[in-house]
This record gives sequence, structure tokens and C-alpha cells, in this order.
Amino acid sequence: MRGGRHVAAVTDVSFDLAPGQCLALVGESGCGKSVLASALLGLLPGNAQTAGTAHLDGTELLTASERELSRSVRGRRIGLVPQSPAAHLTPVRTVRAQLEETVRELTGTPKHALRAAAEQAAARAAFPADHLDRHPHELSGGLAQRAATALALVGDAPLLLADEPTTGLDRDLVDRTVDELRRHIDAPGGTGGVGTGGVGTPGDTGGVGRALLMITHDLAAAERIADRVAVMYAGRIVELAEAADFFGAPGPRHPYARGLLDALPDRAFTPIPGMPPELGDLPPGCAFAARCDRATDRCTSVVPALTDGAACHHPPGTPGEPVAAVREGAAGA
Repeated sequence: MRGGRHVAAVTDVSFDLAPGQCLALVGESGCGKSVLASALLGLLPGNAQTAGTAHLDGTELLTASERELSRSVRGRRIGLVPQSPAAHLTPVRTVRAQLEETVRELTGTPKHALRAAAEQAAARAAFPADHLDRHPHELSGGLAQRAATALALVGDAPLLLADEPTTGLDRDLVDRTVDELRRHIDAPGGTGGVGTGGVGTPGDTGGVGRALLMITHDLAAAERIADRVAVMYAGRIVELAEAADFFGAPGPRHPYARGLLDALPDRAFTPIPGMPPELGDLPPGCAFAARCDRATDRCTSVVPALTDGAACHHPPGTPGEPVAAVREGAAGA
């Protein structure tokens, strides 16, 4: 950063993701979720530094060359639904032209069949056929989001990164979008998974299913689609749980994760007090301590490790009990 300042945008993140699974990555804006996705695709700015490992079917993503990423990873093995779809669509070309080009490059569809294939691809993302001949600037935010989703699904990539795929959509379209993403996960064709932080690829599962990493603020959408939930705060994963346990019983174990659910209108509708810290000025201990009603002196001085699915010195049922030492050598950016 300017002036030699260093910002730890993502620190000690570790997870694996197998074919047929959806991991929902949730947390407040600015906590590092999109930076993690960009790191996996090699799309970080030139001054970014990465450490650790991220395996996809034997490919080390963090050290792969731009040539390998552009020719064999992006679009083919990893599909991306970008956070800002309008900025990723080519402004001087219609949606139809962009879909036809993507279909041709990723599937080898002959020229005479491209028009029908593009319309079929648009339908998967509920993009209306009568808008295909429009340019990106003629689309609403929701339509741009659906166009980007359609483009991401064309290659039927084994891993799909969906960064806020329901932004700008009404509830009915949110449900349709996540249901299509779920069908993408469950459809035959997956050949492996992804692992970060030194966790290896889960391996071949017989060609059944694909993997989805969905970054979202929409907890209702996450509950509808996810198999597991990872909660990120100030650049770290503070909870990793099965979705059924997270949204049902016994519920979240980390105070921040519990606060996210309690803030929902159909739950307690109680906001989390305070604001998250700046990533360039993190406190020495738990980054959530200043906002936590269970914080002790230990919380303000020692970073809790992710143990039994929660990075907390005082998870439910064990108030004040110490946790293991901080794990090193996972993944950071």
C-alpha cells in the first residue's frame, strides 16, 4: 500500500470443497471474501502478496502462471459470477454476442447452433430472450447480474465462484438463481474439488457434481443452497459449520456468527453493535472483541485459533476456557 503500509486482507484461511458441495462464505463488507476469490483466480493487483496453497485437481492456483490460468483455469475449470457484473461485461457488444462467443470458446458449438445455444444459456439464468440484443448499459443491475451468471455457467466448470450472485434481484429471482446454482452443483460432471491452506483436493468422486463457493450477504439464499457455511470477519474465518447446524440447532458458535443471524428481520432483528476494524489497523487479539459482550482480557491480547469449527476463546458451553495456539502457515493475501 501507499507509504509502505501492509494490509492483511486474508489471513490463515483454510477449507476444502468437494464436488457436489456448496460452501457459503458470509460476513460484512470489507472482511476479505472477494479478495479470497480473486486470489484463487489470480486476479489480485500486482502489489498483492500471497502465501500458502490452493489446490484444484492438482493445480496450485496461487503459483500458476498467467498463461495457465487464462488458458486452462478461468472459465474452463473455474467459473466466476463477478461482484460487479456491469464492469465485467464488454460495453460495446450485445449480451447475445458475448454469450455466443463464450459458448463457442468453451464448448466448441458450431456456428449454426450458436444462436440457440446462447438462448439456452440465457434461460438457465432467467435472462429474458427479448433482452439478448441489448448492450450492457441498457440493462438494469438485476439483468446485468443474470447476464453474468449465464456467462459463468456456460463452461459447466467443476468449480464455480459466485460473488454476490443475487445482488439486485427480487426474492423470486433470488430463489430461481440459487436453485439453478444448486442444479449446477448436483449435475453430473465434477472431477475434483478445491482445498486451501495446505488442505489437499478431496479427489475424484466418480464424476458426480460440481463445487460452488458462494460469497453472499443474503443469509436466506445461503440457507437455501449451502451444505456448509464459513463466516469471515476481519480477514479470518471465525466459524466453519454444517449449514443445517448453523441455521438450525445448535446454531452458530461464534458470537459474531450468532449476531449475523440475530440481525435478520425474521429472527431477533437486533443489530451487532459497533463497526468492524480496518484491515490495516487490526487489534492484537480477537478482532471482534470490541463488539463482543463475552470478551475478556485474553480476547484482547490473543488471536483465537479455529478450533472445533469456531475461532473463539469462549464458545457456547465453555466460557473462559482457553483454546489451542494460533495455527500458522495456512493462506493469506
